[in-house]
Amino acid sequence: MELSSVLLTTGGAFGFFRLVNTGVGRLPVPASACKNATKWRNISTSFVHSLVTAIWAVLCFILHPHMAEDLIETHSVFSHSLVSFSIGYFMYDLSDMVKHHKISQSWELGLHHIVVITCFGLSVVTQRYIGFAVVALLVEINSVFLHLRQILRMANLPACTAYRVNSMINLGTYVVFRINTLAWMTRWLVLNRDKVPLMSYTLGSVGLAIMTAMNIVLFYRLLRTDFLKSSTREAKKEKET
Repeated sequence: MELSSVLLTTGGAFGFFRLVNTGVGRLPVPASACKNATKWRNISTSFVHSLVTAIWAVLCFILHPHMAEDLIETHSVFSHSLVSFSIGYFMYDLSDMVKHHKISQSWELGLHHIVVITCFGLSVVTQRYIGFAVVALLVEINSVFLHLRQILRMANLPACTAYRVNSMINLGTYVVFRINTLAWMTRWLVLNRDKVPLMSYTLGSVGLAIMTAMNIVLFYRLLRTDFLKSSTREAKKEKET
């Protein structure tokens, strides 16, 4: 893909998610989420991105399995478009955070977006490490369930069966597609140190370190909220009976 195509795809994605956000705002909102309709629209838009990107990333490796053998040079227009598309989403979401003054409240998420935009931007411009970027986007498989969890909580359904099932799937995919993927990426970067220029190696290492730390903290919060607290409540109920 030429630079003009990259800019067109990225800009198109930015506009697409703005339309998605507007469209979600016109749909019925659960009464429990009416007080924070902006957050509801944002999470719903993020859910759409995760669903599209998760399917797209898996298809990249199914349709072009040879890309897994060379994550630096080998890639397809299909995978290059995916990375450009995701840059557009992260730019949109970052602008939405700034617009609604949420950047100070969720600075970790803002930092995450800046790191991703920088790393993915380097990849699409140089047309290198596209495969590595697509591996990183496999974490969106977990994000589908992570955002669905937030949607169910905002809809005031944390005690329903769907929420409990989603919580278990969310935790399982978190370990497999988020923690394990980041660990594998870190290992790959270390093993391929001689093939990666110093600037790219430094940028990748810093980015992975930041995202790994953030994901460990988030994993603990999920575990505490969805499992440890619920176990404590059940134990108290048993004592009372």
